[in-house]
Amino acid sequence: MSLVKLSIKGISYSQTQNGAYALILNEVDGERKLPIVIGAFEAQSIAIALEKEIKPPRPLTHDLFKNFAERFDIVVKQVIIHKLVDGVFYSSIICERDKIEEIIDARTSDAIALALRFNAPIFTYKNILDKAGIYLKSNPLDPNKDSQEIDDVLSNPDTFGREEESNQSGETYAKHSLQELNELLDQAVSHEDYEKAAKIRDEISKR
Repeated sequence: MSLVKLSIKGISYSQTQNGAYALILNEVDGERKLPIVIGAFEAQSIAIALEKEIKPPRPLTHDLFKNFAERFDIVVKQVIIHKLVDGVFYSSIICERDKIEEIIDARTSDAIALALRFNAPIFTYKNILDKAGIYLKSNPLDPNKDSQEIDDVLSNPDTFGREEESNQSGETYAKHSLQELNELLDQAVSHEDYEKAAKIRDEISKR
């Protein structure tokens, strides 16, 4: 079976499960998307790995695994989403140490969180993408309709910084100066409040 390379399109709230998130993977040489429902912790870990400017003061679980692996000269070479059963994706982490390759079973969300930290490629098999991949495109007769709207939802990897969240919690940062926002961002990161940090970062980006 042929492998298909994937990239991360973004993370959005799951429309089917409360408290869950949808990780959207892109077919690199195609137009299909592979949505995978993941938990809040894994979504946060993936979002932090995507956001290079947010550095946790202490290592998260996936950072700890990376530090542990590097200490013992273990390298994650690639991640393969190899099976889909009853809507659940199964993945393998391909590791190497002393030129010996090992395959480790893992949850897909954990595997992708580690792939990001090791800059390892993500693959799936063509038959899985044929079965679970979706096209998020508008009607070809009306190419402008809703296509930008769909892309806006999925292209932003900022899982925790959506505007409606900020409004619901009553927090708004529009009235703060840029200097105050940077100070608040530092405080949020130091207290490991990544949801707040993402919201502040979004406001800084708007400026």
